[in-house]
Amino acid sequence: MILGLLLARAGIEVTVMEKHADFLRDFRGDTVHASTLRLLDELGLGPRFARLPHRLIEAVHMEIQNAPVSLDLTRLPGAHQHIALVPQWDFLEMVASAAESEPTFRLLRNAEVTGVIRERGDRAERIVGVTYRDGTGETRQMRAPLTVACDGRASTVRSALGLTPRSFGAPMDVWWFRLPRRPDDPSGLAGVLSAGHATIMIDRGDYYQVAYIIPKGSDAELRARGIGALHGALVGMVPWLADRVDALTSFDDVKLLDVQLNRLRRWYGDGVLLIGDAAHAMSPVGGVGINLAVADAVAAARILAGPLRAGRVSTRTLARVQARRWLPTAILQAAQRAIHANVIAVAVASKDRNADPTTPRAVRVVSRTRALRRFIGYMVAIGPLPEHAPTFARRGA
Repeated sequence: MILGLLLARAGIEVTVMEKHADFLRDFRGDTVHASTLRLLDELGLGPRFARLPHRLIEAVHMEIQNAPVSLDLTRLPGAHQHIALVPQWDFLEMVASAAESEPTFRLLRNAEVTGVIRERGDRAERIVGVTYRDGTGETRQMRAPLTVACDGRASTVRSALGLTPRSFGAPMDVWWFRLPRRPDDPSGLAGVLSAGHATIMIDRGDYYQVAYIIPKGSDAELRARGIGALHGALVGMVPWLADRVDALTSFDDVKLLDVQLNRLRRWYGDGVLLIGDAAHAMSPVGGVGINLAVADAVAAARILAGPLRAGRVSTRTLARVQARRWLPTAILQAAQRAIHANVIAVAVASKDRNADPTTPRAVRVVSRTRALRRFIGYMVAIGPLPEHAPTFARRGA
């Protein structure tokens, strides 16, 4: 959606295809980090965003193997010393509304992409568009000089191209669910990682969005133990939840996130580009996936706008997008892999939940070093190589 808005502001005919009739998908990532908030200001969308229901997170508090770790975001550079939590459907509707004011933008809903259209050229095969199923179930074609796959970790376009990302593995999956929040409950974002289990609680105003971390592939086994076992585990980690865990009445309310961490070796082909999770699926650690995908979109728009106006985008130009965004992606994925191996794997692997686990040395160093905590806060909220809106897309508020 961000890429569509930026390209439309460059005067390029662009169609964004959305599989569903609306954006109402629960338990999507809802974090909008400081770098993306700054981008919205540059696009003139800051006041619109401010009117959306959202929560501002200025600190992150974690207890990792009995060691407290807090990230203070109030020293970040720029106008936004925080992370915002906003329902993703509201965010997407806001961006769609801004984009639809551009005469060259079209949002096509109820358009489920089913494959790609190939065309044999003089030297090689080229992608010239996609096939899709519309709201009536009829199969149609959409032709374009460039197809950009923004369709996530289970990308249909990527599968149609026969591309397989390199997987780095992950020690955990995540259960997502909601629990009520009282007005006098702790605010912000907090988490507990200890022997055998881990949970993250995201303050969403009148409820907590809870991420309960489980060992990879253990979903069916743990569900078979019954919802009462989950109640007990939650109260064991966060005792003050005892008066509300009964709100979680069955596993029908618990959604599974299959955690993946992977990256394509090549993000492009003749006539096609992959960005975001389609090119590099991120772990939920740090909540950086959305903002990394947004940065991909901004870089792609800046690099591709001129060639698209000229009517032809070469594979060399598409390679420039990957070259721009590969390093920050690799840095963040390396950090996530280290956290998986040294923190999360330890937390979920222990069979004895009453054991007194040894705090990982890296965690002890972080908990005692203010400068390091500030650096980590910067990497989470802004990240390596943040992107600014291109001049052609900027508007006054």
